[in-house]
Amino acid sequence: MAYILFVNPSVLGDSGMDKGAVFTATAIASAIGCILMGLYAKYPIATAPALGINAFFTYSVCIGMKVPWQTALAGVFVASVIFLLITIFKLRELIIDAIPANLKYAISAGIGLFIAFIGLEDGGIIVADKSTLVALGSFSGTTWLTIFGLIVTAILLVRRIPGNIFIGMAATAILGIITNMIKLPSSVVSSAPSLKPTFLVALHHIGDINSLQLVVVVLTFLLVTFFDTAGTLVGLAQQAGFMKDNKMPRVGKALLSDSTAMTAGALLGTSPVGAYVESSAGIAVGGRSGLTAVVTGILFIFGMFFSPLLSVVTNQVTAPALIIVGVLMAQNMKKVEWEKMEIAIPSFLILLGMPLTYSISDGLALGIIAYPVTMIASKRGKEVHPIMYILFFVFIGFFWILNN
Repeated sequence: MAYILFVNPSVLGDSGMDKGAVFTATAIASAIGCILMGLYAKYPIATAPALGINAFFTYSVCIGMKVPWQTALAGVFVASVIFLLITIFKLRELIIDAIPANLKYAISAGIGLFIAFIGLEDGGIIVADKSTLVALGSFSGTTWLTIFGLIVTAILLVRRIPGNIFIGMAATAILGIITNMIKLPSSVVSSAPSLKPTFLVALHHIGDINSLQLVVVVLTFLLVTFFDTAGTLVGLAQQAGFMKDNKMPRVGKALLSDSTAMTAGALLGTSPVGAYVESSAGIAVGGRSGLTAVVTGILFIFGMFFSPLLSVVTNQVTAPALIIVGVLMAQNMKKVEWEKMEIAIPSFLILLGMPLTYSISDGLALGIIAYPVTMIASKRGKEVHPIMYILFFVFIGFFWILNN
C-alpha cells in the first residue's frame, strides 16, 4: 500500500493542492484508519485514501467543474460527516447484510479480477490501445521485472512457501536495483512535510457548498466511497473466511473505523479514505487479526520519515503481488450458483463490471440493478430484500446524475 504515499500527492497535486502537505495527510489519515480498524473492529483490513475517488476529486470536480480544491475538500468533509451519521444509525450495516450471498461471492471475485487487472497494467503487461481498448504490452525494460516477480511468486505459492508474496516483492526489488531499473534513493531518512497548507481548510470552506452542482458532488463522494468500501469489506471478509450466515461480524465497528478515518482525512487535507483491496495480500499470507492493520498503520507513520526509501517499491515490484492476490480472490467464483440464470447474470455483471469500468462501485451497481430484474423474471421477487429494491433505484439515479 506504500505506493499511495506517492500516488495520492501526485493526483491531488494536479488540483492545486500542496503535494508535501498531501503526502503527510495521506500517511496520518491512513494510520488513523488502520489503527482504528485493528484495535476497534479487530480486522486485518487496512485503510488509506482511495484510488479512483481521488482522480474524481481532481479531474472531474476541480479541473472539469472548475471547483476550487478548498471547496472540494469541504465536500469530502460533509460527505464524511453524513457517512458517520448513517453508520451510527446502522444504515450501512443493514445495506451490507441485505446483499445476497451469491452477490457477495461475486463481489470478492470481481475485486480479485480488478486488482489483477491493475497489476497487469502497472507492470506493463497490459497497455491501453486505441483500436482494442487494451492490448498486450511490449516485453521490454521494467516489464521484465514484473514477469520475473510473477514467476518467482507463482513458484513460491505453488510450493506453499510461507511469505511467498513478500519474498516475491523483495526479489523483484533486488533485481531492479542490480539491473539499474530501480534507482537507489539518494538518502534514507527525511523530515515529514508540513500539513499547514491543507490542515482544517475543509472546515473554513463548508459555506462554499451552496449550489445544486456542489450538492451532487457531495452525494457522489458519499455514494462512491460507500459502495467502494462496502464491496471491499465484503470481498476481504469472504477471502479471510469471516462471513457467518451471510453476515460480516462487527461490520458496524469496521464501518465506523472507516468513516472516522475519512472525516480525519478531510480535516487533514486528503480525498476520501476507504478500505483497501491490497489488504488481501496480508490476508493471503495469514493475516487474520487486528494486529495486521495496526502494524500497517504504524508503518504508515514511519513512512513519513523514510519516504526516500519507499521509492524502491515501484509499480513493477507491487504488480506481481496484485496479480497473485487476484488469483486467490477469484476462487470465490466457484461458490456462485451459476446454474441459476437469475443469479448468474447479476453476478457476471459484477465480475466483469469491476475491472472493465475500473471501479468497484460501478461494477457493484451493474449487478445490483440487474438482480431485482432477474429475480422478478424468475418469479422469485418476494425473496429479494426490500433494501435491494431501494438500491436498484438509488443506483439508477446515481448513473443518471453522473451522466447529466
